Amino acid sequence: MIPRSARILPVMLLMCQSMAAVHAQDVPGIEICTAEKTMERRTSCLQSNVDFLQKTITKLSADHQQKIDAANRQIEVLKAAVISLQKIADDLKAAQAKPADDPKKKADAPPAKEAAPAKEVGK
Repeated sequence: MIPRSARILPVMLLMCQSMAAVHAQDVPGIEICTAEKTMERRTSCLQSNVDFLQKTITKLSADHQQKIDAANRQIEVLKAAVISLQKIADDLKAAQAKPADDPKKKADAPPAKEAAPAKEVGK
């Protein structure tokens, strides 16, 4: 029978090897260029920073333009909804104004006949 620790050891070694590969990657970002001794390396470092900043600005600009475009589309939809609601409100006001004029006409008209009560059907 193999002890448990002997079975876990190969798995742990594989995990450590995969983690070592992750640390070798260079993460893009701003570097401190004053630590460089030679002018060529310092210039290269500054150019790398400029490239990184330009890419970041371009990406953020595109993201913000998409957000602005989406907001403008939403504003247009809301404007259309407001126009529709204004039309409905105007129609309701017009319909409400008509009955105020109608009582004069109703007073001149003869009263309506009362309806006879309905007969119940046998039980």
